[in-house]
Formats: sequence, C-alpha cells, structure tokens
Amino acid sequence: MNNVMQNPELKTGLVLPLMEQFYTIQGEGYYTGSAAYFIRLGGCDVGCHWCDVKESWDENLHPLTPVDHIVSHAQQHGKLAVITGGEPLMWNLDVLTAELHKKGIQTNMETSGAYELSGEWDWICLSPKKTKLPTQSVFDAAHELKCIIYNKNDFKFAEEQAAMVNDKALLFLQVEWSKRDEMLPLVVEYVKNNPKWRISTQTHKYLDIP
Repeated sequence: MNNVMQNPELKTGLVLPLMEQFYTIQGEGYYTGSAAYFIRLGGCDVGCHWCDVKESWDENLHPLTPVDHIVSHAQQHGKLAVITGGEPLMWNLDVLTAELHKKGIQTNMETSGAYELSGEWDWICLSPKKTKLPTQSVFDAAHELKCIIYNKNDFKFAEEQAAMVNDKALLFLQVEWSKRDEMLPLVVEYVKNNPKWRISTQTHKYLDIP
C-alpha cells in the first residue's frame, strides 16, 4: 500500500514528499546561470530509463514535509525557487506556490506535464516524455519546451511536441548527458537548420555542482 497517498493533508497540498532542497545555479534552459533554490519532490511514474534521479521515483522513500517548513528554508536563499522531481505535478502545488509568492519568491517548475496543472507559476519548463505525454493544460501554460535528445528519433518527437505547445513557448533541445559526444554535433546542425530551436546544455554538470 502507498502510505504517502493515504495522507489526507497531501490532497490539500499542506504537506509534500520532499526528497531534497538545495541552493545552486540553474544549469538548464532559459534560466541557465541563475542562482536558484531547488525543491525536489519525490514521486514519479513516468519512468525515463535515462533518468539521473531514479531515487526520486518512490514517494514513500521521502518524508511528507509541511509546506511552511519548505518555504521557510527557501526564503533564506534568494528570490527564485525551482520545483522539480520526480514529477512535481503528481501533487497539489497550490499551497506551495501561493506561500512562496507571499514571500516574494519567483516560482519556476520543471515538469514532464504528465498530470493536470496545479499551482501559480511564473515560469514552467515542460520537458515531455514519450512514456506519458503532457496534458493540454501544461501545453497551454508552458513558457519553455525542453526536449531531450537521446537518439535521432527524438528530433521527430520534439517537433511533434512543438506543434502542441502554445506559440509563445521558447523551444530548447538538450542532449541526454550520456549521449553528448554522439548526439551534440547532430543537435548543433539541427538548430542551425531549424533556428526556432535553441540548445540547452547541462551546464551544472560541466561546473560539477548539484
């Protein structure tokens, strides 16, 4: 039995399964290079085989943490919070984002979009996965589409997702880290030939920071 799911406070968003929180530099997408406080929530059923945080998948491994505790730590570290996972939209994020906004903290999210949108967002980075496609609510609200390139077929998937997202969303291609030597030259050429796309690199891994 999933013990986390049985907690009534989880449905209201007053508690969330917290894997970790840390202050670092955003390494990917539009906000690359910005200082940001990361709030990583446990729980994900999307199941990307190349995921580098598989330890986040089982929400039962991560303590249900009161939102006020999460926010009190966030406000000690700048004015930008990034909610990530796992898959953060598995949970009700209305309370978390409202409380962060009350403290003057910008709310960014990184999501596969596999669940309906909750929360009040200043920036949504949608990174869709083939195993569980985004909901229309996230396509409509995304500020940034970030498609991971693991093999050549992923270019076709990226274009399919770009056709679904709203027309104001910025478009990024990002090579999966283990494939960077093989696929990065192809991504460079693709972006040169299709300049609506930009390249996102995992800068934090080059900098050797979390």
